[in-house]
Amino acid sequence: MVTQRDVARRAGVSVRTVSNVVNNFAYVSEETRAQVQRALDELDYRPNLAARSLNRGRSNLLALVLPLDVPYFTELAAHVVDQAEERGYTVLLDRTEGSAERERQILMRRDRSALFDGFIFSPLGLTEDELRSWAGDCPAVMLGEVQVEGVDHVAIDDTAAAKAATEHLISLGRTRIAAIGVPHRPKASAGRPARATAAHRSAGYEQALTEAGLPIRPELTVRVRRYQRQDGRDAMERLLDLAEPPDAVFCYNDLLALGAMRAVLARGLRVPQDVAVAGFDGIDEGRFATPPLTTVVPDKARIAELAVTRLLERVEGDKSPAVQLEAPWRLMIDESTAGVPEAGE
Repeated sequence: MVTQRDVARRAGVSVRTVSNVVNNFAYVSEETRAQVQRALDELDYRPNLAARSLNRGRSNLLALVLPLDVPYFTELAAHVVDQAEERGYTVLLDRTEGSAERERQILMRRDRSALFDGFIFSPLGLTEDELRSWAGDCPAVMLGEVQVEGVDHVAIDDTAAAKAATEHLISLGRTRIAAIGVPHRPKASAGRPARATAAHRSAGYEQALTEAGLPIRPELTVRVRRYQRQDGRDAMERLLDLAEPPDAVFCYNDLLALGAMRAVLARGLRVPQDVAVAGFDGIDEGRFATPPLTTVVPDKARIAELAVTRLLERVEGDKSPAVQLEAPWRLMIDESTAGVPEAGE
């Protein structure tokens, strides 16, 4: 095995200088850094990550805790893994599927917390009180709409994004715009993160209607138990059974939107001519739907970068107050609302 001493001998520098280059410390001149890097490459040096972790009192493991039954989170997870690997960390995935019991098992066990240097976590099942009691046990960054005092947080502006999607539907001349995605939960669980996400998206939807002078019609707002395709299809079928069905629908995620489109097409109706459909999440599946889905696209790569960077700052000992970081998003307009482009467009 090539050691740092071998590299130092080849480069004509001290072992400490080699260590500084390997660990990317700033106080090395560019000329010396290049000299050491050439020696590292020539000798095909590979750092001993296990020894480094022991010396620093760390495992170099990060826990990523997500509801992986939703494609948005599987796509986000890939970006988190990429960001962590670039920094020499390994990510272990724990899937929760939004189960409060599963989230408790993962987060509340002290032996699990001791295994990881830090957590990136998108909660859906735990209450805010439970999250507050967990905060502080281990460096952590939370994703999503719920914010807990003392914990760093990364999200997009769900309200602004939902408003933009609804405004797009209004701009098409649609006046009976439905919303699919309000969670079917009892009042006792009002503090749960899943409800918070839906509340922000509902706020954006309602703001857009109000500013356009359109009424908020309770019969056009459909609650769902889960954010899956079948829930979207069932909700859309109920809307189509109304005496005055909607001419557009904003779905709180893309899976709901895909299910809703299926229900419209199964009735012999057309998307978007009869019912325009917009989603939220920007998952790859929506691009290959028939028709391709108009959707809010969060910048997943940027969310991952912000989360991993902030977490590793905590791991390195940053004790500054918790921050709320906002990632960008965009509205991607496609055929499910805009229709098939004419030739030459």
